[in-house]
Amino acid sequence: MRTRELAVAGAFEFTPQVHTDARGRFVSPLQQEPFLAAVGRPFPVAQTNHSRSARGVLRGVHFTTAPPGQAKYVHCARGRALDVVVDLRVGSPTFGVWDRVDMDEESCRAAYYPEGVGHAFLALADDTVMSYLVTTGYRAELEHAVSPLDKELALPWPRDLTPLLSERDRIAPTLAEAAARGMLPRYADCVHG
Repeated sequence: MRTRELAVAGAFEFTPQVHTDARGRFVSPLQQEPFLAAVGRPFPVAQTNHSRSARGVLRGVHFTTAPPGQAKYVHCARGRALDVVVDLRVGSPTFGVWDRVDMDEESCRAAYYPEGVGHAFLALADDTVMSYLVTTGYRAELEHAVSPLDKELALPWPRDLTPLLSERDRIAPTLAEAAARGMLPRYADCVHG
């Protein structure tokens, strides 16, 4: 398992070894030892989520109120996606910074995103399936979004693809608007001592 620290504090990319033969493929996208070495604590799974998207579907930038917050471990089980993490934690040394992870079913590359950061992805192929392990269960009243098309954030979406957004994501505030409304998590509420 290769590990890369992302530009957002506390976020990591993991690239596992993929075993292939005449029968197909076997891979372990989440492995405890490399995860512990990078993050410094185990990943407690409270829920698993899967989304299936057509090419051009853009989901996010989503985040959960902290506390309790929600950490995610994400990989692309089928298809291809441009996955993005944005630091939304007020007071973070990397506040407003984003990074990308190119995910596909061939590499089985995965990413860990800590509490308080925003997550978005763009499906680059039809029938793209994203798999998420999350540390807290879903509670609608704790879920928020920042616009994935915020010009100030300038996220790296390809210009040759018109994104398809949900109504929630289409009307989501910009990062500056969310900050002004007091919607964003505080870094101090998201870090583990």
